[in-house]
Amino acid sequence: MNTPDMPPTHHRYAVYFAPNPGSLGWLAGSHWLGRCAALLQPLQQLAIDGVAADALHRLTAAPRRYGWHATLKAPFALAPGTDWITLHQTVQEVARGLQPFVLPPLQVQRIDDFLALVPPALHPANAQIQETAATCVTALQPLAAPLSEDDLARRRAAGLTARQDALLQQWGYPFVLDEFRFHMSLTGSLAQVDAPTQSLVFEAAQEFFSDLPILKFNSLALFAEPTPGADFVLLDHMEMGA
Repeated sequence: MNTPDMPPTHHRYAVYFAPNPGSLGWLAGSHWLGRCAALLQPLQQLAIDGVAADALHRLTAAPRRYGWHATLKAPFALAPGTDWITLHQTVQEVARGLQPFVLPPLQVQRIDDFLALVPPALHPANAQIQETAATCVTALQPLAAPLSEDDLARRRAAGLTARQDALLQQWGYPFVLDEFRFHMSLTGSLAQVDAPTQSLVFEAAQEFFSDLPILKFNSLALFAEPTPGADFVLLDHMEMGA
């Protein structure tokens, strides 16, 4: 892809795994969340018997803002002196140095207090997933601005282990390297709805994603948050190994 001549006006950037727009893998997840981060428009969500449409919309609000993805390099502001062109070129270089592979079949699971698609725990491809994510974290960190005291306090308020706090300070995010777990979020906190609704949404997600096509992990997706609190948008896909 040609380097876009986009001005460096975005608040934060992130590097994700995301299926290519228009693919079944992208459309399925985007419809589940209710928004396409490529077309920047709302999408019709699944109708679930027994679950009010506004309840599902509320339950998916948190992941909907970020778009359909799995985090590799969590959202970060650019370091002083770093511009959009440098970021784009660096992500391209990182992508070229990574080998594409096929993701394992993903399963709906509850992680802590939310639902997500995750690979089977013992699948051989998990090692390549971990290596890819670690490369993104370490290679792109020099381009990231240090976290503010407010950002550190906000992260720590969720309750971190000593290891997670150390990772937060070094890499700007607590759930990286040995604390990383690949997942594509389907909901925010399940505590927003009652237990019967949680069960119905879980069952609906299992059925909805049961025929999800096998996803190829063959590119890095660059997303951006245009202004603080705005919905994230998909800027570009950079092919791996290209």
